[in-house]
Amino acid sequence: MRLHQWSKNVLVALPALLAHNLSPEVAGEVAIAFLALGLVASGTYVVNDLLDQEQDARHPTKRHRPFASGALTPGFGWAFGPALVGLGFALAWALLPLAFVGALGVYLATTLAYSFKLKSVVIVDVCVLAALYALRVLAGGAATGIPVSEWLLAFSLFFFLGLALLKRYAELRILEIEVDARDNGRGYTIEDAAMLRAIGPAAGFMAVLVFALYVTSPDVAVLYARPGLLWLAAPLLAYWTMRMWMLAHRGDLPDEPVAYALRDRASYAVAALTAGVLLLASIPV
Repeated sequence: MRLHQWSKNVLVALPALLAHNLSPEVAGEVAIAFLALGLVASGTYVVNDLLDQEQDARHPTKRHRPFASGALTPGFGWAFGPALVGLGFALAWALLPLAFVGALGVYLATTLAYSFKLKSVVIVDVCVLAALYALRVLAGGAATGIPVSEWLLAFSLFFFLGLALLKRYAELRILEIEVDARDNGRGYTIEDAAMLRAIGPAAGFMAVLVFALYVTSPDVAVLYARPGLLWLAAPLLAYWTMRMWMLAHRGDLPDEPVAYALRDRASYAVAALTAGVLLLASIPV
């Protein structure tokens, strides 16, 4: 089920958090959306691992996954995956607005298209991964009825495009060091590493630029009493982006950056400092 991947579903809370709407009702809707999306995502991860089990078995780290290692049978997976998806949709249908169910349907269709075909199409794959992150944010807005701002959507697309490119680059670096990178099942070869290394950080810094433009916009004064303090978050985001790419370039970053960030002290420090900046900017003098 890749429970560590559920951390990505925290994105459903972003619209409520950034709108400063944390009422008990909204918090309940966010919690249900988090659970429903987690169940559907876990079901699609099962399907993806079933489709990738032969390639994963030859991968230096992915070979330990349940289906690639033989710990679980394909028959179990083909029953368990759809069951998780069905449970997630049942929960959403019963307790959340129809708009969220629709967003969940788009997420499922996009994820399955990625698993069956798009993950092997160069560049399209990372665009789809970025879109899936943004869909989580949109789903959070649909669950709570809170509109997702254009600023948040633009920031999400650039930030998560950079993260998707980082994931692919990290995979290539590990494969370059340990095995033949020409059989990675993703359409990329070692020759593509330089290009990924160029456009990936650029996407990350575009996200920082979007954030900086937001800080200078009239919209920010509606939500923050001291918007000038938000500038302190920009170098934190830039630092995190540069550090992650440096680790990947050295071959020290696993091929799943999110999983690495969850056990990385520096990432926690950046997250805590950024949250502190947002909080201080919200408090009147």
